[in-house]
Amino acid sequence: MAPKKAKKRAEGASSNVFSMFEQTQIQEFKEAFTIMDQNRDGFIDKNDLRDTFAALGRLNVKQEEIDDMLKEAPGPINFTVFLSMFGEKLKGSDPEETILNAFKVFDPEGQGTLKKDFVTEMLTTQADRFSPEEMEQMFTAFPPDVAGNLDYKNLVHIITHGEEKDQE
Repeated sequence: MAPKKAKKRAEGASSNVFSMFEQTQIQEFKEAFTIMDQNRDGFIDKNDLRDTFAALGRLNVKQEEIDDMLKEAPGPINFTVFLSMFGEKLKGSDPEETILNAFKVFDPEGQGTLKKDFVTEMLTTQADRFSPEEMEQMFTAFPPDVAGNLDYKNLVHIITHGEEKDQE
């Protein structure tokens, strides 16, 4: 009888993970989980991970890489476990600070702005490349100043808080 009670307590302990996120974030994680749960059985397993990587264009994922990812979970990965894994990874990290630090790499003098041309070059040639349409949308939403500088501190604030920072 005792093991059943212990299991119940363990489940209850992880359910507070839902209080770590806003409802909209939980919905986004749920959508990501659903996309990754390729066979729709309510759990993410090695076949789901392999299929997810394949859908992202990575076909030669090593089995050990997938095993290592699964080992990060305390057990089978259902949605609650998935959410708590993200909670652990994100704990103590301020999204605004994280994004700002990424921009600061390109701004060693700490000006708070980057040249529009440089931002365009970086976002269209590196990693997840932006299309010309995406660049146009970004600069329409966040226009550079007359000198062609993008105020990335304001951009990051709006991305993470949703409204313009009061100009001091």
